[in-house]
Amino acid sequence: MSTKRVLQRVLSRTCDGSIGFDDLCQLLRSLGFEMRVRGSHHLFRRAGVEEKINLQREGHEAKPYQVKQVRALILRYGLEGGDE
Repeated sequence: MSTKRVLQRVLSRTCDGSIGFDDLCQLLRSLGFEMRVRGSHHLFRRAGVEEKINLQREGHEAKPYQVKQVRALILRYGLEGGDE
């Protein structure tokens, strides 16, 4: 799925439980976050963003509360400009 489509789904607030984990990780990378993996934890950081994002896989889907955290950061920092 394109990062633009994933961004739309994340911002829509209607499908937090059905966002693919890999899609969410790709979205964060397209928004300029650097990913580091430690065990099952996928840690994302970006210059200019104080908070770290810590994602863990739940099957093939991202956990709904983590999608909400990502949405909050996107809105707080005005990161809506995905690449694709």
